[in-house]
Amino acid sequence: MTTKSEINLQNFYVYNSSYGQKEGEELKNILYYYPPQTDVDTQMKNVGLSEAIIKFTDTFSPDLPCDSLHTQKTKQLYYEPESGFWMVMTVNIPCVSKTKDDTEYLEYQSDDVQDTVYLAVLKQSYQMFRLFKNSFTAILDSKDGDVGYLKQKLENFFSRYLLTLKLNHCDILDVFQGIQFLPLDKQTFLRVQCFVNLIEAMFQQVKYTAFLYNDQLVWSGLEPCDMQVVYRYLVTSLLPAHLETELQGGSMPRHPTTQFSTTHYGRFVTGPQNVQDGTSSTGKVPKVYINHESSTEMFHLVVYRALSATVCLFIDGSLILNMDLFKHLDIFLGPQLTTLVSEVAEHCSKQAANSGASSPDSSPKFVYFNQLNLAQKTTVHLDNRRTGNIAVTPEVLRLLADINADKERMSTTGETILKTMSDYWVVGKISNLREFYAVIQQKSANLIDINDEVKRLCSNQLKNIFFHD
Repeated sequence: MTTKSEINLQNFYVYNSSYGQKEGEELKNILYYYPPQTDVDTQMKNVGLSEAIIKFTDTFSPDLPCDSLHTQKTKQLYYEPESGFWMVMTVNIPCVSKTKDDTEYLEYQSDDVQDTVYLAVLKQSYQMFRLFKNSFTAILDSKDGDVGYLKQKLENFFSRYLLTLKLNHCDILDVFQGIQFLPLDKQTFLRVQCFVNLIEAMFQQVKYTAFLYNDQLVWSGLEPCDMQVVYRYLVTSLLPAHLETELQGGSMPRHPTTQFSTTHYGRFVTGPQNVQDGTSSTGKVPKVYINHESSTEMFHLVVYRALSATVCLFIDGSLILNMDLFKHLDIFLGPQLTTLVSEVAEHCSKQAANSGASSPDSSPKFVYFNQLNLAQKTTVHLDNRRTGNIAVTPEVLRLLADINADKERMSTTGETILKTMSDYWVVGKISNLREFYAVIQQKSANLIDINDEVKRLCSNQLKNIFFHD
């Protein structure tokens, strides 16, 4: 039985050519390099080659810089997030050992590494760095152009972040980086909005608030582009790690009931582990940088959770957080959120009951993305955690990304229909900045049948908001 090798990160580096323009100073160009144990000569050789490729291709298309380089064994992605700063990521191409004429050889599966997907992963790495450390230029300006300080920030962040990448499970959702919203009825949504407004009215330190239930966004005061990055951090990193800690620690602790307090299930995800303990510290609260049109603001990201509901509080970063604030937040948020989450859960239970039993494995699957509000919905993926828990084959999943990469030929509206050798029909529709991809497995179907099935799927799942007759 043949086994395929996995997709791994071969190297990752950040450089700026303006820092080492003289001969013999090429090492000054390199701001960060992974893996760190790579010898200096190899680092300079790889960075120099990237510089040469980018400059050479720039002579042919100055308005469209080179973003990838393909070799038999690797693919290299290039991204210039800020003027003069280049980020480069190299991943190996999976291979399969085969035999022909009694000779064993390796066959490289280049289609498994898709440019659009892994270029999106590279861009995400910058967005996440900017969320927690600020932009490269802002970091330099804060220390009067001290490049050493920027190198320290890059080392501190990427030495940990790169280890969390799940390159084998990257797909079309990484291209979208969408947000999964939870639709609520008017009354329940109004309760959530009133709860958020009450938080911001009672705690003047809180400038923005976000509310999630079961990894789905209900409300956010941030701009969609900012919430997009924060949402990814919450769903793929912070909340899964917190849940794992809870499971290892046993059942969720309850606060004692007294005549002055009610039992609730709330606790801080970022902040003190126990607000009742007078000796407890404020814990770890990350600082994040939220970008506005003309400036960037720094906030403390305080995350509070009760059962399946999560509240994110963006508190003025210039303030010093103390235990009194956390105690007041806990006293207010705990009982309120515990009550509110039961109402949201009741609504979701009714919705699930009305939609009937879960669909069988052979039922059509889909991915929907709206570029206007960054909303995404998928039944192809069984969770948001990027763990490879999918309801279709990897081949079909790659086809979705291929259709998406080819959407430029469709202009603003278009449709692509493909059929695989394994009797999967894959459909991609684009209209009004909305994208819809369907996967249908029917052996004896024809184009008319597939077209009717896609219309039915759009009508049932999207309530006729996608296409109109």
